[in-house]
Amino acid sequence: MQKRIYMDHNATTPVSPEVIEAMYPYFRKIFGNASSVHFFGREAKKGLNNARKNVAELIKCSPEEIIFTSGGTEADNLAIFGIMKANRKKGKHIITSQIEHHAILNSCKILEQEGYEVTYLPVDKYGIIDLEELKYAIRADTVLISIMAANNEIGTIEPIDMIGQVAHEHGIIFHTDAVQAAGKFPIDVNKMNIDLLSMSGHKLYGPKGVGALFIGKNIVVSPLQYGGHHEHNLRAGTENISGIIGFAKACEIAKRDMEIDNNNIFNLKKKLYNAISKSIPEVLFNGHTEKCLAGTLNVCFKYIEGESILLSLDNEGIAASTGSACSSKSLEPSHVLLAIGIQPEMAHGSIRFSLGKENTEDEIDYVINKLPDLIEKLRNMSPLYNKQPS
Repeated sequence: MQKRIYMDHNATTPVSPEVIEAMYPYFRKIFGNASSVHFFGREAKKGLNNARKNVAELIKCSPEEIIFTSGGTEADNLAIFGIMKANRKKGKHIITSQIEHHAILNSCKILEQEGYEVTYLPVDKYGIIDLEELKYAIRADTVLISIMAANNEIGTIEPIDMIGQVAHEHGIIFHTDAVQAAGKFPIDVNKMNIDLLSMSGHKLYGPKGVGALFIGKNIVVSPLQYGGHHEHNLRAGTENISGIIGFAKACEIAKRDMEIDNNNIFNLKKKLYNAISKSIPEVLFNGHTEKCLAGTLNVCFKYIEGESILLSLDNEGIAASTGSACSSKSLEPSHVLLAIGIQPEMAHGSIRFSLGKENTEDEIDYVINKLPDLIEKLRNMSPLYNKQPS
């Protein structure tokens, strides 16, 4: 049987056994509609309230400030469209960055078609925005600043506390897409000056199809869908109780195990980084070396296509990615790599290894053993490869 190694945790994570155990009763025993007044509904409502509390504890907010959604994309959409709709009298200008997830970028593009104006801040070679450029971009009609907490492709962590401080000094609302960040490093929405924050269950060992948007007490957001009075009148529709219970359990586990998991994952990444550096020539590592998610390692291999590497890795039983899972079918080079100054031909040769808490040293050894020969073989077949004299 072929060995199978999963190193694509930024795309999605396996559901934790503890999460599955917590969810199970809500499929058969506690299956009621949380809006119903009878026993079954009350039990579901109790679970919903406890879940809201557990999610809130991960980012240090109040339970009533958590709105459950179908995932990170819906949370991002509710933040962007909901804020701009509620504040249309104040202005029609948004500030974001060039390396945001497409859930933010495509939302901004739609708003531009409707007459809104968007400033897309550039980033440095590590993927970090310049605070002075942020200040310069602020206008009298700026309503919202949306900058992601950690990048999904290169792992770089933005100075979100300082960005939030700048936003608040100018009376502007600050949203952060923390889909990749939540559960991976400590977040305190009050200390970090965050007004809205997006999360997703399946990025932290919870189920797919559930997420949350933190909305600060004094922030007014217009709903995007209409129906019942669910989720404080901001997200109509019967709550996905089993999914929410699983998401909340995943948040509880992440809070409990964050430090030890990060240490273990970082050590595995460091081992992989060192091995690639020593055994494979002409590679480029992308993202910040220190201000970076513990498990994200983005590498450009010169002269070959990332898709070819990905397929070759898969043939060896290794699952990785060429970038964001939401854009992996695109033939265009990564917008994130282009934004940090990587040339298109180099960007096409990028691979993202995103490690998780179930990866082992033996798995790293297996990848290290397979990767150099694999890269050399692909380069020998590439017309771009300049063979060096022996």
